[in-house]
Amino acid sequence: MTGKERCLAMIRGEPVDRVPVFPLLMFFAQQRLGVTYREFASNGRVTAEAQIAMFTRFGVDAITACTDAYRLVADLGARMVFPEDKPPFAEAPLVHSRADLHRLPKPDPTEAGSRMADRCQACTEMVRYAGKDALILGWVDMPFAEACSLCGLSEFMVMLYDSPALAHEVLEFLTQRVIEFALAQLATGIDGVGAGDAAASLVSAPHYREFAQPYERRVVEAVHRARKLLKLHICGNTTALLDDMAAVGADLYNVDHLVDLRAARTAYDGRGLCYKGNLDPVADLLQATPQHCLDRCRDCLETARGSRYMLSPGCEIPAATPDEVFAVFCDAPLLG
Repeated sequence: MTGKERCLAMIRGEPVDRVPVFPLLMFFAQQRLGVTYREFASNGRVTAEAQIAMFTRFGVDAITACTDAYRLVADLGARMVFPEDKPPFAEAPLVHSRADLHRLPKPDPTEAGSRMADRCQACTEMVRYAGKDALILGWVDMPFAEACSLCGLSEFMVMLYDSPALAHEVLEFLTQRVIEFALAQLATGIDGVGAGDAAASLVSAPHYREFAQPYERRVVEAVHRARKLLKLHICGNTTALLDDMAAVGADLYNVDHLVDLRAARTAYDGRGLCYKGNLDPVADLLQATPQHCLDRCRDCLETARGSRYMLSPGCEIPAATPDEVFAVFCDAPLLG
């Protein structure tokens, strides 16, 4: 089976020749290509080249056009900072009031020169060179995460309590923009999108159900109408949110190392959903010996045996992870 065939079969609950391997690679891929992070995050061709190199060199089954969380916000008018060795970020929040929100443009995600179009270019290049053999995902940030970037993390959290109606207006506006960005990437021929919502792990279950889940669900539904897949990626300890996350209806769920993999299995197995995780990126990869990494991979594979499951760390692979450790991780499903 190709990596793409393997991943799609696992998501559908069909037989596979081995468990798929699906890490999130950003700094790790960038540094091995020998470019600055600024180049990696600013040039779609470079983004694609770095991801394709990971597929070619290590044989991962899936790759993702993910570099940073400030594509949409940049195109909404945020003043951006582009460090040489770190992800780009907005210099200051754009929205402090309802008047600020109403002044925002509705950018075209395919407009030449925009940061969203640059990610679409990365998707196009990844499909061109690896689309037959690897599962290829684009990337969006979910409306709640985008709201935290647009308004400022602490400021938006306060808004949930002090001005919930305005918070919903912000989320309504962003949901349509996120859907447009997702559809623009899907039009390149990729298999689906990864969707990050890490900030949602910081709120209570009731707040998640009010301010994050409904908007996540609308993004999922739009992707499904396009007959594509969505992977929901929420870093952090989401133990209290597992059932609510499962109800969003994504096709694949990332499980952070802070979440018990057995609890995730219970939440996702019951709904026939696919999940991946949950190696600790630091303890089980960055700081691990090859044998320790293999042992932990075996633990995850055994815990998830019989599930719709992909081997993965709980989040991004650190750049300084030794190549020999990463290679063992990639080969673990074959090593037994």
